[in-house]
Amino acid sequence: MALSTHQTSSGFLLPSIHAAPPFFTLQPNAGTQAIVSQNWTRLILSYAPHKRLFVLRAEDADASGSEWDEILQNPRINRRLLSSHLSAILADMVAKGDAVYEPPRQTSSVLLYWRSPEEWAQVLYDWANATGQMNTIMTFYEIVEPPVPSELSGLPLPILRKAVGVLTKSSRAQVIAVPDGEGVRFLAGIPGK
Repeated sequence: MALSTHQTSSGFLLPSIHAAPPFFTLQPNAGTQAIVSQNWTRLILSYAPHKRLFVLRAEDADASGSEWDEILQNPRINRRLLSSHLSAILADMVAKGDAVYEPPRQTSSVLLYWRSPEEWAQVLYDWANATGQMNTIMTFYEIVEPPVPSELSGLPLPILRKAVGVLTKSSRAQVIAVPDGEGVRFLAGIPGK
């Protein structure tokens, strides 16, 4: 079988390397494995926003019917990524800042940064500005579960907290204690900073 791109049922275009059996195998040569991990990272971080996925667990490699099946296996070449290989890829992603272990103090589940906290901060600030939320106190729940779906819909709270932290450091937001948990007030500042 020639290496070629392939479109999944969800419309995601898999790169040609996904058709190479060695791509699904932990490589004994460190240099080769670094390239494989880099390609897996690129694939994971491009697939995640396609499906709006934020969490990847090592056991997703073993679970049939996982939301990650389209990329973690290739039935055309009868290959599936093993959870031990995925664990090594996740560790590499965390080491490079492309993900963070969530919850902390374990190494089998990560929160993916397909946008950096700084990028999410800008999305959040632009959303607050566009929807007239400046100088309004909003709960974190109102931000991630808005009445009108937005780019922030379903954003995990740890990512939202980091984005709010970025805005707070640049004096564009202020964290406020509210009865239902955490809230934030967006402050007029320098756009794009």
